[in-house]
Amino acid sequence: MNLSPPRKRFGQHFLHDPQVIQAIIRIIAPQPDQILVEIGPGRGALTLPLLQQGCRLSVIEIDRELVQLLELQKPRYPLLQIYQADALTFDYGSLVQDSRPRLRIVGNLPYNISTPLLFRLLRYAPFIQDLIFMLQKEVVARMVAKPATAEYGRLSVMLQYHCQMQNLFEVGPRAFSPPPKVESSVVQLIPYLTPPVQVKNPQHLAQVVTAAFSQRRKTLRNALKGLLDMVAIKESGIDPQVRAETLTLAEFAQLANRLTNSMP
Repeated sequence: MNLSPPRKRFGQHFLHDPQVIQAIIRIIAPQPDQILVEIGPGRGALTLPLLQQGCRLSVIEIDRELVQLLELQKPRYPLLQIYQADALTFDYGSLVQDSRPRLRIVGNLPYNISTPLLFRLLRYAPFIQDLIFMLQKEVVARMVAKPATAEYGRLSVMLQYHCQMQNLFEVGPRAFSPPPKVESSVVQLIPYLTPPVQVKNPQHLAQVVTAAFSQRRKTLRNALKGLLDMVAIKESGIDPQVRAETLTLAEFAQLANRLTNSMP
């Protein structure tokens, strides 16, 4: 079967470097009793080495031609399940089994959907053991960023509330075909069983964080108008004149809980 060229609309950059592939497989270290899910398997650079480990693997691929290519592997690997679907709308909960309740999700994610996909996957955090992804280096820097840095923002706060994260190693453009114009990083996310800060209503945390970073140059007093006034911010123990990028996760939790307490 002839390989179709990479499609720009799907953000396709196919991993081909054997050293990088083996490094990722060593990190995943799949076990037979685990349920692995691969997002965007592409031409199978990670898929086939994972299947050779004897693990149960479900793959989610939007490109019909690549699905047809993967289907050729089904007779050899009966534990392979293929879903032609959009990763941004797929129901990951449908893959959970009573005997194996938590998923391990891996993939070389299309960079053009990585941030919305990460937020979608947070909905399934209680059902996920870990996530191991190849992402744009700058996105990973934002994910693990500390307060008072240029990279720190909404993505940092929300992911750090839900997950413990580690930036594992960087990957250059030549590891892909075609080479992307950016550097990449491999990152592992492990959802917390108990979040690191107490938040009464996670939706209120999301509201506060989104509003606070919607215009980074605004002070909290102005950015949180409509949610919390200056008095409420002060009662949370926070200076209303500071900007969102200076707040810790714990301080965002204080604001979110103040918003919850103000609700009738």
